[in-house]
Amino acid sequence: MSAHRLLPRRVGTVVALAAAGVLAASGVAFAHVTVHPESYPKGATDGVLTFRVPNEEDTASTTKVQVFLPTDHPVLGVLVSPRDGWTAKVTTAKLKTPVKTDDGTITDAVSEITWSGGKIDAGQFEDFDVAFGQLPDNASELTFKTLQTYSDGTTVRWIEEPQSGDDDPENPAPVLRLTAKSVTQSGTSTPAAKSTSAAEPRDATARGLGVAGLVVGALGLASAAFAVLRGRRLR
Repeated sequence: MSAHRLLPRRVGTVVALAAAGVLAASGVAFAHVTVHPESYPKGATDGVLTFRVPNEEDTASTTKVQVFLPTDHPVLGVLVSPRDGWTAKVTTAKLKTPVKTDDGTITDAVSEITWSGGKIDAGQFEDFDVAFGQLPDNASELTFKTLQTYSDGTTVRWIEEPQSGDDDPENPAPVLRLTAKSVTQSGTSTPAAKSTSAAEPRDATARGLGVAGLVVGALGLASAAFAVLRGRRLR
């Protein structure tokens, strides 16, 4: 078999692998359980955290989600938003160090929220909303370890915490960054994270355009290779 005949097959293989790699890379970013927005100011009040849970199994549905809230830096005033088809169970725990607030001293806080009874099918995701009264002001981030249970009995443990300088862990826990307080002219703290949330659609669009650009580039290489082959045959 001549080298000319091998060229289209090789080019086709390279393009297929490149496209598959691009799609796989884009899918990985969305396979993890995440918390949104990605950040809030320290001590922010009256906000909402959304835990996004995608189903990454092709043959099983997600049937239970357990989110563990930190108690060393507790989230106060937690309320769970109803979700159709799901039942939420809220567990509280005594705090080792009570938290003093303007309304008094808090001695216990929510430590776990479990959603069950519903299902997330393959290729789908579910958003679970949690309102809070106040975030801690003495931490730089909050880690929400999460367990995701499937209909086949498999449990994925999203509990690994990323370390500075290391690659992203295989099963990272959702992490909320706590930024410096945003102070208004009146001197009160405002949840400036809304601007971060608003930027997320733009970031998602940028990622989508980047993926599309890589795929188009790969197809362009294939077209160039075929053009070269055709030119050689015409000589």
